[in-house]
Order: sequence, then structure tokens, then C-alpha cells
Amino acid sequence: MALKDILPSKLGFGAAPLGNMFRDIPEAEARATVEAAWNDGIRYFDNAPFYGAGLAEIRMGAALAGKPRDEYVISTKVGRVVLDEIEDGARDNGDKGGVFAHGRPNKVVNDYSEDATYRSIEDSLKRLGTDHIDVAFVHDVAQDFYGDEWLSVFESARKGAFRALDRMRDEGVIKAWGLGVNRVEPIELLLELDEPRPDAFLLAGRYTLLDHDRALQRVMPLVAERGLGIVVGGPYSSGALVGGPNFEYAPATPAILDKVARINALADRHGISMKAAGLQFALANPAVAAVIPGASRPGRIAEDRAALEEIIPGGFWRDLRAAGLVHPDAPLPTAD
Repeated sequence: MALKDILPSKLGFGAAPLGNMFRDIPEAEARATVEAAWNDGIRYFDNAPFYGAGLAEIRMGAALAGKPRDEYVISTKVGRVVLDEIEDGARDNGDKGGVFAHGRPNKVVNDYSEDATYRSIEDSLKRLGTDHIDVAFVHDVAQDFYGDEWLSVFESARKGAFRALDRMRDEGVIKAWGLGVNRVEPIELLLELDEPRPDAFLLAGRYTLLDHDRALQRVMPLVAERGLGIVVGGPYSSGALVGGPNFEYAPATPAILDKVARINALADRHGISMKAAGLQFALANPAVAAVIPGASRPGRIAEDRAALEEIIPGGFWRDLRAAGLVHPDAPLPTAD
């Protein structure tokens, strides 16, 4: 099933912050954030066991309890199994460092085998308090977590998780599956294979105003050609695009900060918000089925909705292109 036929809207909810990403979020605040998303009309929620060692799934499950299950879509991820055992010492999260240092202390095991995939889905169902998952993404089989070993991890997933999810999709247990990654290379590699047959991808941080060249040239055309779809995660580049200090989960470099400043100057000139520019840029690509900004405070939901609906003059996009701040071939919303 095509991703666009599964997802109910272009704006979804990215649950990583609910796993206490970067800070210890009070339970009431997390609950209120999901409620705000629901009240805003958002009906697509993305999650993962990795987000706070199951914390984000537990919180989302509690917040959505009692909501009609046929009215919303859930995607989650496989590749990490959360254990009852408590972790001793710091976790090795590759480039992500201590991003979930405030999450649950449970040990998380990286396992892309077939058995672990089934277990991961079963565990997510319990934490989310639901009877089915709509879309399953294989999580982080990429360089940012596994460095030079990522190809061997990908091969393990090909023999295990990919086949398991392909079978679950064909049996109707899930509606679609694919990769959930922060790098384009795993998507390119999977698209080169004859089997198995993914339906969708979640690409975080690689199709944004600050970083989109490779995805635009190497991934988007193939995805569109095959009738698949991409969910864009991290549209604000870990907050850097909207004035935050981080880019790719780490302090932004001077080059990134300079690019943000140049885009911001154009946005100010045209009287628009940076959030609107970021969301609408991502959604302008026909391969993109939805965008899922993360939120840890209720007020962020209204900001994202306003950004999605904000009217951006064509002059902004033309000036952005003329300044060389977007790739020459990037689709833009209203440029002519």
C-alpha cells in the first residue's frame, strides 16, 4: 500500500522528545503535548523503542488510550529491543551521544534478526497499548550509529528484519515497512535490491533547508519513480534552523550558523517564519508524504500548524534560490 494512502495528513507528530530527548520532561507536560496534537487534528504519530528506552511509547500509549484506534496511524521501529535489565554505565549511541540520557535506565540491545523483529513489534504493541502497528521502520542501520560496520549491520537486517517485515506486510499484520534512518546511503542500498520490497522511508535531517543535496539527487527521484513515499523527520535540523544551538544532535558549526543567518535574513525581509520555510520546503517535494516535527511542549503544536498554513510569497523562494541557499533542482512551493 502506498504511504500516501496510509497517512491521514501531511503533518504528523514525531515522538522522540517524549523519550526525554535532551531534557527530563515532566509526565504532565508530555501528556499535554500529545493531547494538544490530537486536539489540533494530528492523526499520525511516529515512535520508536530507542526513544528513552521505551519511554516515548509508554507515554504515547497512555495519552492515546481511549481514542478511536481506527482514527489514527502509528509507525514505530525495530532493531532495538528494550530489556528489563538496567543499564550500567553510559550507552554507546554513536553520533547521538547522550541524547536520551534522561530516558528510562533499561538496557537496549541492538538486534536486527527475525526473532528480535517479532519481539520488538510485540513489545511496542504492549507499550503503546494498541493491537496493531500501521508502519514499521528498521531503525538506524547507518553510519551514524555503526561507523565502518554499518554495511554488516545492514546485511544482518536484510536477512532478518527486512524479511520478517516483508512477510508481516504481505500477511496484513502491518500495512507498510521501510527504513528509518538519518543517512541516505542505506536507502540507496535497499532500493538497489530486487528483494525485499519496502514501501516507505523515514529520513531524518537529510531533507531540510540546511541539508538536502544528496537526498534530492540520489533518493527522492527513485522513491517517486517507484510510487513509494518518504516521511521527513527533523525538518528543523535538531533545532538549528529555528535558532537552536544544535545541528545533528551536536553543537552547530560556524558554517551552519552562517547559513541559518542568511536564510533568516531573507525570511525577515519577506516577513515569514523560519518554521514555515522549513516545513513547506520539505513538503514541496512530491516524494514526501508527511513531515513529523518533534514536540515536547503543547505550544509547539500550534506553532507547527501555523507554520504549515502560513502564506509564503514566491519572492522568498526565488531569493533563496538566487542566493544559492537551496539546490538548483529542489522543488519549491510557489517559485516561478
